[in-house]
Amino acid sequence: MQRFVDVAPDVRLWVEERGPADAPALLLIMGAQASGLAWPEELVDLLAARHRVIRYDHRDTGRSTWSYDRRPYALPELAGDALAVLDALGVDRAHVVGMSMGGMLTQLLLADHPKRLLTATLMGTGALSVRPYTGPDGAQTPAAELPGVDPKLVRLWSEPAEERGLEAELDRRVEHWRLLSGDLVPFDAEAARALERRIVEHTGHHRTSTAHARADTAGMERTGELAVNRVPTLVVSAPAEPVYPPPHADHLAQVIGGARLVAVPGMGHALPREVHQPLSAAILEHTAGR
Repeated sequence: MQRFVDVAPDVRLWVEERGPADAPALLLIMGAQASGLAWPEELVDLLAARHRVIRYDHRDTGRSTWSYDRRPYALPELAGDALAVLDALGVDRAHVVGMSMGGMLTQLLLADHPKRLLTATLMGTGALSVRPYTGPDGAQTPAAELPGVDPKLVRLWSEPAEERGLEAELDRRVEHWRLLSGDLVPFDAEAARALERRIVEHTGHHRTSTAHARADTAGMERTGELAVNRVPTLVVSAPAEPVYPPPHADHLAQVIGGARLVAVPGMGHALPREVHQPLSAAILEHTAGR
């Protein structure tokens, strides 16, 4: 079922629900510049076998309002959007799964609104904490000195946003997915292109938004709040992760109170078919009975 939800003056978000209406709600929060359709259909269906799965388009993505140029917002406001979606659907508490920027928004929810979460699952994201990382040998690394983004992605992201024809834009997006996927699972370019064609059709155009990259990120650090977290939290470790490479996931599991770490073989910063079964199994085990 699809609908639109008003989350702010003149801002509407596209929302989709799937699965039994009386099942525990599971909210999927995608990353920066990404439509909710970036959550693969097969993965959504696997989760919907036991949950009322909710996914949505952030502001400035997909069918939601593209509002940044006329009303700039800070990135934490997008965490408020997630709560507004739950409120509109009558959901008091939900399991929340966040990827990349969505993982940061989920951390804000953990820190600021823990009573709204049944569980949290974080993947492909960095910790909103300044606590150092402690390695297996006991050596400490400042959070700011953990490994950075793959330089090939940095170069792609640095290219000026410009108007391209549809096929050229699809070429760029497929290359983006190739780099995000890492090199441990064979890359399916045709599947990536088909996904992006669906997103273009869903959105109604193939323009690229840069809103989330421009949004203010001040005030997002939550070191103390995350340390005393009591919401059951699962951190997914992806060995081929190029945006938050190892040991970012281990660091995240260290700084969030009570967090548990699970590795998904071959996973990078994308959700190809090969990771759907192990990832959904890990999430469903984590949410079971809570």
